[in-house]
Amino acid sequence: MQSFIINKNVQPNGDYEIHNATTGCMHMPLAVNQIPLGNHLTCYGAVSAARTAWANQRINGCFYCCNPCHTT
Repeated sequence: MQSFIINKNVQPNGDYEIHNATTGCMHMPLAVNQIPLGNHLTCYGAVSAARTAWANQRINGCFYCCNPCHTT
């Protein structure tokens, strides 16, 4: 299982990005801007959890650390 976080700051395109906290990422937000999403087998589980919690927001995986879940 891997640990994922979501950046609480919206990206310029309107997305909230998910990052893999287990593998790390050069584009991770500062710790103060991270919201834990828990442990998931893949980024798909983390994206699903985030979309459940924030149904009205655009959720996207980071291009660098969650590329399979990156859509925009």
